[in-house]
Amino acid sequence: MLIKTIIEPFRIKSVEPIRRTTREERQRLLEAAGYNLFLVSAESILIDLLTDSGTNAMSTEQWAAMMRGDESYAGSPSFARFRDSVQAIFGFRHVIPTHQGRAAERILFTVMCKKGDVVPNNTHFDTTRANCEFVGAEAVDLPIPEALEPARMHPFKGNMDTARLEQLIERVGPKRVPLVMLTVTNNSGGGQPVSMANIRAVKEICSRYGIPLYIDACRFAENAYFIKLRESGYADKTPREIAREMFRHADGCTMSAKKDGLANIGGFLCTNDDAIAQQQKDLLILTEGFPTYGGLAGRDLEAIAVGLNEALEEDYLNYRIVSTAYLGNHISSEGVPIVQPPGGHAIYIDARAFLPHVPPAQFPGVALAGELYVEGGIRTVEIGTLMFGEHATMDLVRLAIPRRVYTQSHVDYVVEVILEVWRRREHIRGFELTHQAPFLRHFTARFRSLASGPASARTCVP
Repeated sequence: MLIKTIIEPFRIKSVEPIRRTTREERQRLLEAAGYNLFLVSAESILIDLLTDSGTNAMSTEQWAAMMRGDESYAGSPSFARFRDSVQAIFGFRHVIPTHQGRAAERILFTVMCKKGDVVPNNTHFDTTRANCEFVGAEAVDLPIPEALEPARMHPFKGNMDTARLEQLIERVGPKRVPLVMLTVTNNSGGGQPVSMANIRAVKEICSRYGIPLYIDACRFAENAYFIKLRESGYADKTPREIAREMFRHADGCTMSAKKDGLANIGGFLCTNDDAIAQQQKDLLILTEGFPTYGGLAGRDLEAIAVGLNEALEEDYLNYRIVSTAYLGNHISSEGVPIVQPPGGHAIYIDARAFLPHVPPAQFPGVALAGELYVEGGIRTVEIGTLMFGEHATMDLVRLAIPRRVYTQSHVDYVVEVILEVWRRREHIRGFELTHQAPFLRHFTARFRSLASGPASARTCVP
């Protein structure tokens, strides 16, 4: 008999209480925060799906490993265990620890890019784009056409459009392209995976033009498992074997270990280039720390060393992918428009299709995210016009599921809240900005609700 019930492949050993709030209280809190869920206290959140970054629950093996964390400033044995774990999976010669993924991005782009350069990616995420543009380079997204159609089914919607990549290199010249990046899985594109065939094709183009290929690897284990499930020739390979093959096609990577490192903090930067590695380590010392700790405590290095391996366990990955799809399939079956097929770490609601009466300039993703909080205390995040401004091709609301934190009953509650908001969607109105920062504005932006009157003529997408 085939058992269909999803169970968590772990037992719960410690619990953390969550505080319930009333609808009226949540409405007041949201208004006080300028309708920006980043500015609402975590104590006032019931189910926190803002991000899966650093919000994971660590295992008994990780906690045990943390107890042997060595806090020596230089040459800590914790670094040696961390480095060995990274190299066993990723295979790169140089492993440079950082306090999180955006620090790795900053060092990478500072060393490799200059003003006027062009950096192609399948789709840059927020910090990747910001760090690239901060040094004066141009971040260019090259998703395949299917990725721009949320409802369209495609097994690897995270792929890069290789024809457009080659056209871009020919147009600007290889000397202006210091590196090409692939984000696995493609977060901005709906958590969609990149196929091995696409990784190979991108690498072939890069090699032809003498351009290094870097992988944004923060969800590498989920990507490897999607390849196992969906790509011909990989069904009998383990996620670890697939991950090793993925990185053999790359010249380096950035990594936020707060995702598939199953840790609460940390990241790293890898390369096979000795000269580049030395420049990166010199910059690391300036702002992060010595190259054997990189801004992390020894105990954090230990947690990552264990977590990277746990993230590749098939029981865990099967549970992770199936439980995420459970959420997506349940709301989709009731008509809620989502990015199809469901991603690995999150479900992305298509806010433009959910709220067709709210134009992009009035931030439909912000409006929907606010309603989910008011209705049920669920915190999500907008990925669209607010986050990417003029670069936004979709307005999505991401429900990012922390690893090993919530149970099936929590997911069922989330389904119920979404469907209640779906039933009264025609009454939801948009917003206009009252404050924004020059970079990464979504973290601190504040809004005014347009619910009390007609849409303001001042709404815009700066």
